[in-house]
Amino acid sequence: MIEAVGLTKRYGAKTAVHNLSFQVRPGAVTGFLGPNGSGKSTTMRMILGLDEPTSGRVTIGGHPFRNLPNAPRQVGALLDAKAVHGGRSAYNHLLSLAQLGGIPARRVDEVLGVVGLQGVAKRRSKGFSLGMGQRLGIAAALLGDPQVLLFDEPVNGLDPEGILWVRNLMKQLAAEGRTVFVSSHLMSEMALTADHLIVIGRGQLMADMSVKDFISANSADFARVRTPETEPASREKLTAALVEAGGQVLSEPDGGLRVTGLPLPRISDVAHGADVRLWELSPHQASLEEAYMRMTQGAVDYRSTADQLAALAPPPPGPGYGHPGAPAPQGWAPPEGNPYPVLPGEQPNPYAQAPAAAPQPPQAAHPAAPQPPAGPPPAAPAPQPAPAPAPAPAPADLTKRDSEDAR
Repeated sequence: MIEAVGLTKRYGAKTAVHNLSFQVRPGAVTGFLGPNGSGKSTTMRMILGLDEPTSGRVTIGGHPFRNLPNAPRQVGALLDAKAVHGGRSAYNHLLSLAQLGGIPARRVDEVLGVVGLQGVAKRRSKGFSLGMGQRLGIAAALLGDPQVLLFDEPVNGLDPEGILWVRNLMKQLAAEGRTVFVSSHLMSEMALTADHLIVIGRGQLMADMSVKDFISANSADFARVRTPETEPASREKLTAALVEAGGQVLSEPDGGLRVTGLPLPRISDVAHGADVRLWELSPHQASLEEAYMRMTQGAVDYRSTADQLAALAPPPPGPGYGHPGAPAPQGWAPPEGNPYPVLPGEQPNPYAQAPAAAPQPPQAAHPAAPQPPAGPPPAAPAPQPAPAPAPAPAPADLTKRDSEDAR
């Protein structure tokens, strides 16, 4: 089991992880989710002893990673599939790891067969594709047959067959009673693979619950209803009847209705009682992606600017993610200013501050022409030299370093 208690990591004035506490239990696949820059990679590096926490602690089986006897036989990890000497073959790369960890050499052939690289075992890894590199990294993680496994984006670069293989592999490892901790941005894969979720945003814990509970707590199911397009009066009649029955009805741009607060059989009964024909009555069940987006929309650091062609796109159906009029996402929301409490002796954290509004360009001034002073007209002014060109703007303040550790 992996356990983090009050885990905090700072780089100067920047706080990458703040007071993070969670447990990763054996026998289940635990998904580790969060936007880019939220501290996922930093947390995994602290679990593996690659980064020292500023405060707090993280243990594996009750011990820090550095105190584990024969750690390669107890913990396997894939953090960076490119961390391979390009001049070595896949076999020699795994053989060197086996020799360092006291693992029998025969295990190298076994894991090469598990990941499907036995046919290219003698090829130099610098010629591997992205997917082949991922398979080699997974083989290295499995080399010591460990009870605890950490994977950072394990399906990156894999084809559909490889993604299915990784999904089944994670489930099989968890079914054997191992602790499996997987970080990924692919919500569809997490929905099919993970049993439990740990979600962080800007270094802080946002959710620690099962996938089912996470979706239920951060999304809303609704029913989609459509009436004949040639009968607009029927649509209005049905809306009034549904509201009277206790439902909430929102209109869609295509003429449909989104109904919450009433089960599908009740909606059908109300429509029948109002003598309204239905062309569609279908349930909408929220997905993990929708629930994740609703929770983390306030914790995203990297946002695209407005597209100049955005005016050509159709307007969105309404406020909120997922459906119009959606309530504010439950859970964490960034407060005004700095969301991290400033501890004694710590500098304010510019990384955690809310992004400042973009400065508005100065408006062209049109002051009234000055009135000449009373008296004789002034003499013509001497010619002035041409103004010097404006200096180049200063570079932006790069207080948020763009590095692997910032993730």
